Amino acid sequence: MIPRYGESYKADMRYTPRPGAYVILPRGDDLLLTLQDGDPPELQLPGGGIDPGEHVLPALHREVLEETGWTMTAPRRLGAFRRFTYMPEYDLWAEKICAIYIAQPALRIGPPSEAGHEAVWVPAQHAPSLLANAGDAAFVAKLR
Repeated sequence: MIPRYGESYKADMRYTPRPGAYVILPRGDDLLLTLQDGDPPELQLPGGGIDPGEHVLPALHREVLEETGWTMTAPRRLGAFRRFTYMPEYDLWAEKICAIYIAQPALRIGPPSEAGHEAVWVPAQHAPSLLANAGDAAFVAKLR
């Protein structure tokens, strides 16, 4: 059984499974996060959904580059969590199954290619209280 964070499961709601991969990217005392536009804007671990037919590590590399403009090396899986949430960009109630990795940021290629994202370096000690997602925050807090 993997831990669950966020909104409570609603028995009368139909959820679509949405697997995703997310990564903690430390450099020195800082973490590379993505600031996603929204109302309100949110700091998140870089990563996202795994497309049908896509394998988890290529998806993670793709998402990190799209959301931060950085490449990464040596990803290692830390664990996973679930959360039940509404995804307005897809008009979808989802059961997100979030695999969490840790890796090293390698090379900044350029700015994020995904609209509405900005790469942000944050002191690792402050990251758990700044992350919008409780599951992300819990994994980051375990590293300290």
